[in-house]
Amino acid sequence: MAENKVKFGLQKCYYSKITFDANNDIVYGTPVAFPGAVNLSLDAQGNDVENFYADDIIYYAVPGGNGGYQGDFEVARVIDDFHKDILGEIVDDNGMLVEDATAQPAPFALMCQFAGDKQNTRHVLYYCTCNRPAFGSQTKESTATPRTETLTITAIPATISGGSYIKAKAGEDAANYENWYSAVQTPSIASS
Repeated sequence: MAENKVKFGLQKCYYSKITFDANNDIVYGTPVAFPGAVNLSLDAQGNDVENFYADDIIYYAVPGGNGGYQGDFEVARVIDDFHKDILGEIVDDNGMLVEDATAQPAPFALMCQFAGDKQNTRHVLYYCTCNRPAFGSQTKESTATPRTETLTITAIPATISGGSYIKAKAGEDAANYENWYSAVQTPSIASS
């Protein structure tokens, strides 16, 4: 696989609802397409180095931990399936999508693809949570400008196969790359 010099574009976003088995291990649901991705901007959390002073100098720099990522996922609109599967909204007997005030959002994996000059790069964030999007719209004037919706996403480490992992990107294996969206691709690391 040729290495990209640049990245641009955001496409092919999917989410996979997380549930837990009897051993409290993560079980990923079938990935669901989430069309209309506009922007994904997540900042690394826990990068700060703390300096320890002794002998009037920086005696030791305590490395920051990896606290995952947090930021915004902007979309054309949050799809109804996401409202039901992740945000816990329900469909009533009349077919209305109803926001339940007692519902707790479900965790999910987020998969996406960044376009590149040589090859598209496929990514997965293994354990995400999010807030409800803001509610509102705006009158149409002489031209119609689409309004977007934004989910604030937090991606934290997930315990998978005894390890603690936050994200991955497709590598050299062609089958892994081709099957990226059929199921959440989890790490396969031989023990030493």
